[in-house]
Amino acid sequence: MATETIAAIATGMTNSGIGIVRISGEESFQIIDQIYRSRNGRVKLSESPSHTVHYGYICDGKKVIDEVMVLILKAPNTYTMEDTVEIDCHGGALVLKRVLETVLKYGARPAEPGEFTKRAFLNGRIDLSQAESVIDVINAQNDFALEASLHQLQGTVKEKIRGIRGKILHEIAFIESALDDPEHISIDGYGEQLMEILESLSVQIRDLLHSSENGELLKEGIHTVIVGKPNVGKSSLMNALTGRDRAIVTEVAGTTRDILEEQINLNGIILNVIDTAGIHDTSDTVEKIGVEKARASLESADLVICVADSSMPLDQNDEKIFHLLKEKKVIVLLNKSDLQQMISEKDLLFLTKENKYPVVSVSAKEGTGVKELEHVIRNLFFQGEISYNNEIVITNVRQKSALKQALDSLTMVKQSIKDQMPEDFYTIDLVNACDALGKITGESVGEDLVNEIFSKFCMGK
Repeated sequence: MATETIAAIATGMTNSGIGIVRISGEESFQIIDQIYRSRNGRVKLSESPSHTVHYGYICDGKKVIDEVMVLILKAPNTYTMEDTVEIDCHGGALVLKRVLETVLKYGARPAEPGEFTKRAFLNGRIDLSQAESVIDVINAQNDFALEASLHQLQGTVKEKIRGIRGKILHEIAFIESALDDPEHISIDGYGEQLMEILESLSVQIRDLLHSSENGELLKEGIHTVIVGKPNVGKSSLMNALTGRDRAIVTEVAGTTRDILEEQINLNGIILNVIDTAGIHDTSDTVEKIGVEKARASLESADLVICVADSSMPLDQNDEKIFHLLKEKKVIVLLNKSDLQQMISEKDLLFLTKENKYPVVSVSAKEGTGVKELEHVIRNLFFQGEISYNNEIVITNVRQKSALKQALDSLTMVKQSIKDQMPEDFYTIDLVNACDALGKITGESVGEDLVNEIFSKFCMGK
């Protein structure tokens, strides 16, 4: 099927040494033949071998736009599986714009965000999980996220999901064949046999879901809220973690009246940190709003860092704060460890009602204790270490949701077997499980979802 030829700048729109304009589609070579000149005059790059590089100029008529290197890539051995041209020009924002305008003038149209990768998916070069891993590679913020995304880009998720889906399809086909031809295909004892198969497939899906718990945290970051009463050093801690004066620090209690948000990378652990207003009883209207925002932030927190001033005795405000932390992962930071200590572990156990939260002594002022905090976070979320051994890790929320749907459908089939329901009842939920898994690879998704996914990509990719 004929498609429009598209073009876009594939590198950042900032001044750099090299910039790339990418063209893809049936008219790519026709366009480049019109605008490319070698040092010896007009040359038809469309007649050149695939995967070759050519030095020359991009011209609009007799006007030279830039000195370039042009890559000729012939279908189907290209990223999009279409004829592709890449123009490597100087990386100035203006010259890139001029080169792209020339390409568009001679027949291409501007590519939409993610359209090159979308074409790779629609043309069957990659599945949807691989397509999503492309943007994950671009957006990776730590080594783990990068390695997991690169692993998915190689097709590991696709192979795993298609393996599970294939077995489900086999059982659907068997049931339908047996119902259509009961004289030749017996289903006696089939329920027990199917139950064993479903148990094995359910374990595989649960393993993938379990990987998503840590995978999502490592990719997106741990939603972390810093709480404590006024003037215990929350803002100083924020500044110590970021390595810069992100929050205003004064001796006046209640300086922070609104929430501050910052993303912090602690040696591969991404913390999406919110520094809240001090939680305490106050008559100040503005301060009250800040306190309410602090309470609301706790609801969605993956981790709560509760800061106490270790140089002052605990009081009722501390007790009220600890009361808010039930069923949360909490680390207690005893700040101002450089001063004389007035809080003991016994005091903390009394206030936390015997909940033995990890305790770390820090001095935000002197920047000590951050390494110990990092170690405790690793123990709380990642069993002490972050490692990547080429295992399949689900880091995508959409894929996680599809896996849950598939697992729920398989659970319903197992219940139907236990209830001794007729075999044709099995196929309803087996088909639902199959469709849910197909959403991951793109084998059972609608055009609207595909468009939504690729609209999140950057331009030129």
